[in-house]
Parts: sequence; C-alpha cells; structure tokens
Amino acid sequence: MKAIELEKAYNPKDFEDRIYGEWVEKGYFKPASDSDSPVHGQTKKQNIKYTVVIPPPNVTGVLHMGHGLNNTLQDVVVRYHRMKGEDTLWIPGTDHAGIATQNIVERALKKEGKNRNDLGREAFIQRTWDVTHQHHDIIVKQQKKLGNSVDWGRERFTYDEGLSKAVRHVFVTLYERGLMYKGQRLVNWCPRCGTALADDEVDHEDTNGAMYHLYYEYADGSGKIEVATTRPETFFGDTAVAVNPKDPRYTSIVGKKLKLPLTGKEIEIIADDYVDMEFGTGMVKITPAHDPNDWEVGKRHNLEVINLLTPDGKLNENVPAKYQGLKPEEARKLVIEDLTEAGLFKGEEKMVHSVGHCYRCKTVVEPYLSYQWFVKMKPMADKALEAWKKEEIVFYPRKWENTYRNWLENIRDWCVSRQIWWGHRIPAWYCECGETIVSREDPKCCPKCGAAADKLKQDPDVLDTWFSSWLWPFSTLGWPSETEDLKKFYPTTALVTAYDIIFFWVSRMIMAGLEFTGQVPFKDIYIHGLVRDKQGRKMSKSLGNGIDPLEIIEQYGADALKFTLTYLAAQGQDILIDSDSFKFGSKFCNKVWNASRYILGNLEGRNLVAVKDEELTELDRWIYTELNRAAKNAAEALETYRYNDAASAVYEYFWNNFCDWYVEATKLTFWHGTDEEKDRQISVLLNVLEESLRLLHPFIPFVTEEIYAKLPLAEIVKNRKAAGAQKVLSDCEYQSMLVSAPYPEYSADRENAQISERFGALQDLIRSVRGLRNECGVNPADKINLAVLIVKGSAAEVCREKVDMIKLLAGLSNIEFVEEKPAKSIGTVGTGFEAFIILDENINKEQLALHFNKDLEKDQKDAARIEAKLGSKFAEHAPAEVVQAERDNLAEIKRRIEKVTGYLEALK
Repeated sequence: MKAIELEKAYNPKDFEDRIYGEWVEKGYFKPASDSDSPVHGQTKKQNIKYTVVIPPPNVTGVLHMGHGLNNTLQDVVVRYHRMKGEDTLWIPGTDHAGIATQNIVERALKKEGKNRNDLGREAFIQRTWDVTHQHHDIIVKQQKKLGNSVDWGRERFTYDEGLSKAVRHVFVTLYERGLMYKGQRLVNWCPRCGTALADDEVDHEDTNGAMYHLYYEYADGSGKIEVATTRPETFFGDTAVAVNPKDPRYTSIVGKKLKLPLTGKEIEIIADDYVDMEFGTGMVKITPAHDPNDWEVGKRHNLEVINLLTPDGKLNENVPAKYQGLKPEEARKLVIEDLTEAGLFKGEEKMVHSVGHCYRCKTVVEPYLSYQWFVKMKPMADKALEAWKKEEIVFYPRKWENTYRNWLENIRDWCVSRQIWWGHRIPAWYCECGETIVSREDPKCCPKCGAAADKLKQDPDVLDTWFSSWLWPFSTLGWPSETEDLKKFYPTTALVTAYDIIFFWVSRMIMAGLEFTGQVPFKDIYIHGLVRDKQGRKMSKSLGNGIDPLEIIEQYGADALKFTLTYLAAQGQDILIDSDSFKFGSKFCNKVWNASRYILGNLEGRNLVAVKDEELTELDRWIYTELNRAAKNAAEALETYRYNDAASAVYEYFWNNFCDWYVEATKLTFWHGTDEEKDRQISVLLNVLEESLRLLHPFIPFVTEEIYAKLPLAEIVKNRKAAGAQKVLSDCEYQSMLVSAPYPEYSADRENAQISERFGALQDLIRSVRGLRNECGVNPADKINLAVLIVKGSAAEVCREKVDMIKLLAGLSNIEFVEEKPAKSIGTVGTGFEAFIILDENINKEQLALHFNKDLEKDQKDAARIEAKLGSKFAEHAPAEVVQAERDNLAEIKRRIEKVTGYLEALK
C-alpha cells in the first residue's frame, strides 16, 4: 500500500478548530443515551452514568489560567469515562456574578458621568444583560479553544428562566420551613458596592494600623479610665464600657456613669465575661452597631444600638455636625486632634492587624446595622456533616475534609440579600397593612387585607450570587421539575474545583442537595490547587504575572496546554508555571506526531496482514505488556483523580517504551527482514499505535484525533476479523472518531513477567552503556567496541540473544562476551552483568584523558572545600540534617574521584 503522509511539522493550528467543530457538529459530546448521539446503543456501559457540572465562570471577563486548569482536569476525566462506554454528560454554563457584573457596568457609567439611578432599574438591568451576552460569547469561544467536551445543547446560565424558577422555589421553600427570615443584624457592608456581604465574602488582609488609647472621664468628676481601640472615630456609637465581673480591680465601679468624649452623653460601666482581664487595662468600649462582639454584648445587656454610617460609608447624623459626611479615616484624624485638645488622648501604638475587605472590589468592609434576609444554616449543616461521616461524599485529597468539617461545625447564618439590582429579585412583597407576602408567583392581591397587586411593593434587594450557584448540580438538570435529565443524571458523579471556594460553593451545594433532593449532589469532590507563577505568587492583574490560556494555545496548541497542566497537577499542591513551562507539553505532542509520521511513512510498499498472538515476537509481547501496564496505571490514577500520575504513566510509556525502545528496535526488521517480516512488523506497529492513541486521547485529544483519522482503519478492522479473537492483540471495534473509541483496558492475558524481566535486563545493560559513554564524553555518533561479562543463570543472559538490538540502541560496532575484565577498558556494573568500553582505536584517548582530568580537578577542589567546611564550626552549629547532607555529598564526590582515577589508570 501507499505511505500515509503526515505534515512534516506538527502544527496544531492546522486542525484543532476543525476537529472541535466536527466533534460538536456530529454530537459526540452528547450522552450515549440520547437518541441523537452517534454512539446511541453502541456503548457497553451505557447503564453507568458519569455526570459533571462545570463550575460556572463569571460573565465578567475572560478565562484565566486557573480556569484553564479546572476545565482541563474535567475534560480529561470526562473523555476517559466517555471512552469507557459510560453514559457521560458534562454540563456547561456561566454565572451571572451579581456584584462583580454590576461593578463592571457601574464603572462604565461612571466614565460617562452617570450612575445606575440615572438609568433606572429596568434600563440598568438591560445594559447589564448586554455586557453579560458579550462576555458570555468570549468565554464560550475560549472554552471551545480549550477543547472542552461539554454538551452545548444543555448549556445553562444562573440567571436563565429555568434557574430563576428554581431560585424562587428554594427561597419560598426555606421560608415555609422556617429556615429563611428577615431581621436586623450586624452585617458586613461594602460601602463601594453598597451592599451586605456574607462572612465568607470578606477577605481578611494584614494592614498597617494603630491602637489608640483614650480617656473617658467619670460623670461625677472623680477621675477617668483608659480604653483602647483601632477605630477611635466609632466611639460616638459607644453605649457602654465593659469590665469582667471577676476582675477585682473594677468590682466597685460597675454601674458608674462615664462621659462620652466630645458629645455630652453619658454611658454606663457594665460587667460581662466577654472582657479579657489580661488584655490592656481590662476595660473595653462597647459599640454594638460597629463590632460583631460588641453586638453580642449589647444584646445581652439590652444596650442602645447607634449606627454611625451612611450606606456609602460616611459618618451620619448620629455624630456631632463637624464630623458628619466624613469618611472614617478622615474623621479619625480630626477626632484624635479634638481628643488631644481636650486632654483625652493618651497616645497610639503602631501595629499590624487583620482588616476585612470586599472580595470583589477590595474596599474595607464595615460592620453595619441593617435589615437583611438570612438563611438558618445549622440544620442544613448538620445534614451535610452526617453525609460526610457516612462517606456519601469523598474528598480528593482527604485533607480538605478537615476544612469542610470545621466550617460546617462553626457555621453562621447566611446573609443572602444584596442591595444591588443585577440578580434574582427577592420574592417578597410588602403591603401597607404590614403583611409580608413570600410567594412562588407574583401575588395578585394581599391575602390579609385584599389590597390589589399595584399596592404591593416588592423587596428591592436581590439574592447573593451563590444562592443560585448552590443549586447548580440539580437546577441545571431541570429541577424543580421532574425532568428526564434529572431522573437520569442526578445525583452527578464528580465535582472538580479549586480549594478557595470550598466555603462559598462546595459546602453549600451539598447542603442544598440534601435539603431539596434528599441526596448529596455528587460523590467525588476533587479539590485542585491554584496556578501560581514560578515564585509561588498567585497570578493577578496587579502583579502582571498572569498567563492568558489563549496566548499559550496560539503559541503551542491546546494539547500542549492541557498535557502540561495535567502532568503538573499533583494532588494537594499548587502549580508553579511560566509561559516556557508549556514547551514540555508541546515537545510531547511533537513526539507523538513524529512517531506516528514515521510509522505511517513506512507503509510504502507494504501489505497489512492479519497477525495472531503466536506470531508476535518477544519484542512485540514486551510492548503489549508495557501498554497493558500503562493502561492499568492511567485508569487507576484517573479513577482516584491522581492526574499527574495518570499523565506520567502515559508519557513514560509512549516516549520511553514505545518510541525510544520499541519503535527503534523494530528498525532492525525494516532494515534486514524479509518482506513477510516487514509486513508483519508494520501491521503490529499500526495496531500498537492505534491503541496507544486511544490511551493518550483524554490527555491530548486534538493531535490524537488528527492522527487517528489518518490510520487505515478499514484495513486494520478487516485483518482483525481475519485473525479471529486474540488475547494479546487488541480486538476492539473501531469508531469513526477517536473521541468515542474504547479506552484500553488491562488484561491479565497480556502480562508476561518473564519477558518483562528479560527486557528489563536488556534495558539495564543498554542504559548503563549509554551512561558510561556519556560519562566518558564519547560522541553519541561514534561507534565503539564493548565487552560484556554475564553472570550465568541471570536474566541478563538475554543479552546474548539480542546482540543486534544492543548494537543498534547502544551505538556499538561490536560486542564480545568475556569471562573477565579486559585490559585497557573502562567498565560499569549492572544486575547480572559487567560491561566494558574497550579503549582501542575507536576511542580518542587524549581527548578522553583531558575530559577525565577536568572532572577530577573539579571534584578534588569540591572535596577540599567541603572537608574544610566540615572541619570548621559549621559542623557544630548547623542543623544536623544540613551537616549530614554535606557529608553525603562529600562521600559521593570521593566515590567519583576514585572511579575517575581508575579510568585514568586504564588509559595509561
């Protein structure tokens, strides 16, 4: 037959977009159970479901490398399970990202000299929809470039009609169950966003500040006390000073009145166990409206609660007129000046303390008294903890279970209302008669007084973005309706996500799943690390160290990106990369391309033949054994989300065993074999290549699909059927596209321990000779003579049978088997053998002597330096493990000195 030509250079731009379009157009990403799936009714495990919902990216920008990692890891396992023949579904979608998306629109309006109130609610929401559509289209384009094998026909959006229905249903259901309530509470308030935030939406950062020491005078003029605070401007909201009831210093003054500085007001000294007697003076100013701990003290003592801030974070009418309208930091400076003038400021101490910032805009968050909607979390958290204890959910790696448990055991009620316009409007209406109506449908009248709908006012707030996201695993499948997809694909199988949203999302999804469906939403939870730069810093715009996945794809191709990230994705570890890191994946794809190109090029003039197991050579059986083990190791790793182990297994197999050993060794047949032997060899090579492409496909889907399409599959299938059922050779049915072809499965029939041992010894000899050549500085292109001493009865006896292979792979002109070490030789030792390079006319002895003397001189200097170091005070003061490392290094250097000295003696 004719040779099959692959382009000389691997160029992913030639085929990646085309192949992705074909996958989508032909429906290969649909579940096999869909009637219009191209493999409907053909897969052997269609009764087994594998479902994944994508963590929906926010429609606020473009995907970053963290998304690239997350999407890649999902794609790998989804493709693997699809190839296993399981009914596989990966649901795509995006998140409306309430605060973040509204911020984008508001920033754009600010440049126009406008704000949202200038537009009005409806016009503002429409403008936000326009921005959402733009960013959604960009994100989808990026996901397709990455090669995400998602079912686009099932794409969802957290603000689409179906999910909006689910959100309203959940809100009302929680209200009916007594788990949703509205109340006045101290909340985290972002003055920039103008909204409340949940506790886990506040990022705490170490910030430079000060502890300010103030004096409060007794109202009766009998003296003064000292208190300390990091926020002196908030003392206008003080309604007490607290001491510990067990503190003997202050027992007599509990109940006394104090003058609140600069105000003329009086407050009382109270006793509360909250106060730490050992901290400072043991006296604490209590500001219930602006500190969570003070809020709790205030509730216990029925203290007045005085809010000092406006919604935009400025001091309000509850402070003296001169401070009104100032930002807290501006007021702080003025307050200190006035206290100093009044003789009531003692001083300040510089300090670093943790300050809460908005997770979206990074503005300092203020404790703020406000009426908000809250979800009672404790009852749901208890169920989620119980599910974990029963192992209904499993974390990979297990260490994240502690984070999950600790958060649920210490959970607080969730503030779900947000004072913004973009998002799910709270389904609550208020009537002038005082009735609150919470309903799944817009009410037509007040059920209490009968007032018409136009007299009812809907709550202006919207729900936290995460309130729709926590329903994602089942709302995307049609819940609360009993859809076929919900029956078939829920609960989902796995969740793949980063560790920074265990609180925000993972735990809440489990609680929601249990509360509303009675089942956990997924079984497996794989928590991957973050992508960082080579210095270990988190990638961010401010540092300018981010890497755009599309730029990497443009330079190296999607497969290079995917394989590099998968290979580096060790459980429990962050990934440290730069742009050059992706050369690794690119080189591997090049290797796959070039090896395939070589094999297909050797089809010229050959006839493909049916090959039976008994016609396989020992070399063929060895590669099938290695392929078998690689398939086993990769599958076991993927089943437990050990991505780097899976990628390493296929990499080692293809690059080392298949390319560097098997393909190279088969060249002997093409050089010296008969036509029949060449036909048989190319036929086996094609079979191994085809199965190897199936092994690699989940990791590098584009290049493997492109090569698979070039294989003479019809001829291969014909010969497979002609050979009949075999135990070693693959007998799978071939698909028209690799994406749906079966993944290689481990078979005990392919294992051959004896052949593995023999080839292990053969490889050991060849590697030893290659290492010795390298150590001696012998040019790889130079042919040398070798003497080999074999231990009788050892596995290395195989070397006597494989002389031509050893000569080819070790770069030898001749091999002689000897009983003792030859004169004028340099040797190396392995299991069952000793190998010696003969120092004859093929070796440039002068050049070799120069090479050894240079190495010897360097090692002698290093040895002297380390000996001097170990003889100094270093050995007494350095950590024991550091000293031992230096001693080990010295021992290795002395070993090399002894060896090289022996080499030089042999040269004389």
